Amino acid sequence: MLENIKWFGQAAIKISGEKIIYIDPWKIREDEKADLILITHEHFDHCSPEDVEKIQKEDTVIVTVDECEDKLKGDIKIVKPGDKIEIKGIQIEAVAAYNLNKNFHQKNYGWVGFIITIDGQRIYHAGDTDFIHEMKDIKADIVFLPVGGTYTMNPEEAAQAVNTIRPRIAVPIHWGDIVGSRQDAEKFKSLVDVDIEVVIMEKS
Repeated sequence: MLENIKWFGQAAIKISGEKIIYIDPWKIREDEKADLILITHEHFDHCSPEDVEKIQKEDTVIVTVDECEDKLKGDIKIVKPGDKIEIKGIQIEAVAAYNLNKNFHQKNYGWVGFIITIDGQRIYHAGDTDFIHEMKDIKADIVFLPVGGTYTMNPEEAAQAVNTIRPRIAVPIHWGDIVGSRQDAEKFKSLVDVDIEVVIMEKS
């Protein structure tokens, strides 16, 4: 499954398969059209109307939170933490994403991460979040977690989250651009339990 996933930097990923899915497209360098676009929250490096327009087609469905609706156009589905929907045969769960000890992403905003199920694999994109108690209930095969600190988890917190969720594969994101460095990604890898594979992806 991981061979079908590209990381564009920050939190932007693309999953290719029967459907083309983008999550938080920002600074993307390609224009393959999307069947589905998932946006976790309204910050500019996650909700980028310019990037959405590059990959949007007439029947693209956008799944996001209500603060993003006015910035976008097209077929938009609004979700909040706890919602489960199916679009174009893809199961999507919106899960909580928020800060515990900083005010950039407050719980009452209702911003999200996503779990999507493709070919029986559960892929969790955490959005911008700290290690929150809701993660203890998440079941996923592949996880994408922010490790850059400042606005999200730092490497230590992200490793705690992965060691709690216990996926098959963990991928550090949200580093190498606004905040965070490859050193953060490597530190994260060194702290994750050895039976969990950590893949540090290169930007596409």
